[in-house]
Amino acid sequence: MKIIELLLNGNNFSELLSQFSIDVKNVRIQDEEIILSDQNLAHRAIYKENICIEGRNNEGSTVNFFGTLHWNLWNKLAVFEMQGFEKLPATTATR
Repeated sequence: MKIIELLLNGNNFSELLSQFSIDVKNVRIQDEEIILSDQNLAHRAIYKENICIEGRNNEGSTVNFFGTLHWNLWNKLAVFEMQGFEKLPATTATR
């Protein structure tokens, strides 16, 4: 299961995306593959990691959300605790 799917189970993350006019199909968690391939995941109930979530809004701007992912693997729950963000204009935004 992808981390973004777990985050979307709650209303807060969906609301955050809508505040910045970001569609979920335009969201990417940087290094998600590395997080999910961690061999120790199966042995830990709670996972905590600093992450960057990158989203592109309908204007073409990129918004990077920086914060901590709190992930309960056994109950399949995830919360993103945002600590800051940056918005890059469409002309300088790259993916």
